[in-house]
This record gives sequence, C-alpha cells and structure tokens, in this order.
Amino acid sequence: MSEQMTPARQLRAAGLRVTAPRLSALEIIAEHPHSTADFVASAVREKLGGVSTQTVYDVLRVCAERGLLRKIEPAQSPVRYETRTGDNHHHLVCRSCGTIVDVDCAIGTAPCLSPDDDHGFLVDEAEVTFWGLCKSCRS
Repeated sequence: MSEQMTPARQLRAAGLRVTAPRLSALEIIAEHPHSTADFVASAVREKLGGVSTQTVYDVLRVCAERGLLRKIEPAQSPVRYETRTGDNHHHLVCRSCGTIVDVDCAIGTAPCLSPDDDHGFLVDEAEVTFWGLCKSCRS
C-alpha cells in the first residue's frame, strides 16, 4: 500500500470496516515497527480504553491476512508485526537485546533469493533473517 494512504483508506481498500481498534493498531505499528501483539494491545488500550486483548489479536490477524501488516516470526521471539509490506525486505535481529532492523533485499527484486531446486513451486517471496549482535550490545 502507498505510504501516503491513510490507515482508514488502507482498511477500506482491503475491504475492511474502519474501526477505532483497527485504526489504532495500524497507527501504533507504523510508529513502532516490529511490535508484538501484547505491545500493540497495551498501546491500543492506553489510547482507547477498554479494548480486549482478543480484539487486538483479531485485528492483527485480519490485517495481516489482508496484506495491511506483515507478520514476522523470529526464532525464540514472539510474533512481530510491521506495516512495511509487499517489498520482500529482510531483517537483522540482535541475539542479545532482540532489536529488529529492516534491511532491503540482498540482491535484485523479489524474491531476492532463489532455491537451488524449486520443486515445482512458483516462488514469489523469500524471508531471510540475519542474526548477530547490534552495535550497542557489542560495546
């Protein structure tokens, strides 16, 4: 989706009703990429009041299914969500503090990488996670 498109327009374009929990979740994740569902739920409750954790989990699931959010699952870490979708970027993850940073495709356009044998699959995306220590943790 276009970065200039508002969350309300993104929701409508995805065929979803515009609700306060959906708007809030998208805004929070745009401000805090790689957020966990619990972080988003807490921030939505701070902003809107009595919104259940299940409601926020449902919002995240539906928005990810409709392509408004990307769900990433680094090993030994809770699922994270981000609004940067459709560009097949990758991630750097710090083994010590858990910081996650976006990195663009390693080479070329999506899927950036090709398997040595595609086994008949039409590959349209490659997900790469680079692991290491961030600058702060190395100090």
